[in-house]
Amino acid sequence: MSDSLQNPQVDGRKQGHLGYLAFVMLCFFAASSAPTPLYHVYQQAWGFSSALLTLIFAVYALSLLGTLLVFGSLSDYLGRRPVIFVALLLESVSMLLFMGAGDVGWLIAARILQGIATGIATSALGAAMLDTNQNQGPLINSIAPIFGMALGALGTSVLVEFAPMPLLLAYALLLAAFVAQAVYLLRVGETVTPQPGVLKTLRPTLFVPQRARGTLLLVLPADIAAWALGGFFLSLAPSLLAAATGSTSVINGGLAVAALTISGAVSILNLRLRAPQLALLVGCSFLAVGVSVILLAVNLGWLWLFFTGAVVAGIGFGASFLGALRLLLPLAHAHERAGLMSAFLALSYLAFCVPSLIAGLAVKTEGLIVTTNVYGSMVVVLALLALAGLLVQRAGKANAA
Repeated sequence: MSDSLQNPQVDGRKQGHLGYLAFVMLCFFAASSAPTPLYHVYQQAWGFSSALLTLIFAVYALSLLGTLLVFGSLSDYLGRRPVIFVALLLESVSMLLFMGAGDVGWLIAARILQGIATGIATSALGAAMLDTNQNQGPLINSIAPIFGMALGALGTSVLVEFAPMPLLLAYALLLAAFVAQAVYLLRVGETVTPQPGVLKTLRPTLFVPQRARGTLLLVLPADIAAWALGGFFLSLAPSLLAAATGSTSVINGGLAVAALTISGAVSILNLRLRAPQLALLVGCSFLAVGVSVILLAVNLGWLWLFFTGAVVAGIGFGASFLGALRLLLPLAHAHERAGLMSAFLALSYLAFCVPSLIAGLAVKTEGLIVTTNVYGSMVVVLALLALAGLLVQRAGKANAA
């Protein structure tokens, strides 16, 4: 008889802890997108270029990537709780740096520390959710980051437009959430037994179990397309909307990110019970169509069409991420989960930051519209290549049967 049948309080406590872990991850990703609507405000106040703007964004993703490579498996050895606690403390300090920012140097320092904190937290939180519930864990691992990014971008843009202290309030609210979460962590039980050998894991590495490598190669093109699009939105969408449509409202930047991410969360909810291969097929198809619509909107200067394309592309973003996670994560054993999660997220964040950083540099010479056309076309090509690979695999299985 299971523990939950013997004692219903055990199951209720696990569900409560799962909800807590999901909320912590949501807040980390809300914090990651909170500066996006403010980038244009910072840029106008301090007069820096689009290349420097994407650098501010990219240092976050690069520091997150480096942290995942070095510390991604840490919680498999030290336990989930101490790793999550350290991440919450570092994230709280990064919020204080944002609140005190007076120039670009402060923003870069805050983003680097935030990237380190998020890198430490992400694999530990993801693995802890899988430990707590292997059925709902992959779903929450998919939906919490996406919904968090929507909440951070849209919430900050609304606060900037309608609330006092536009450069302080969002960070202050997030700081309060992280401090409260660090206190509540004392009530959450540990889900893995600490084991020796932690120093051996502190070498930069991408750990992928042998049985998961073929699947990773299959899902990687779709994952790169999705995260490259996300990186572009989180770094350059507010500036792009201003350049393409003439709109300077801060809310439009937040709405652009929210349109992409909320539709992604909705697609995850709708596809969560379907086969992961179907989710990937939907993801690749909608990514290609949605980005094509976005490019049309940018060249025509139509704001409503841009948001329409963002919603369609967001469906593809969410479906691709869900399908990839649901195919990959069950292939890892308990003490391999954080390592596989960190490897997958490291590759995702590489796609998240490097293309957008290159785009920021290209804006200097080619302009924002031309850069967007080239960038978007590459995302469409990647999505179509991934779709072709999935269809070929499906046809091969059908012939073998």
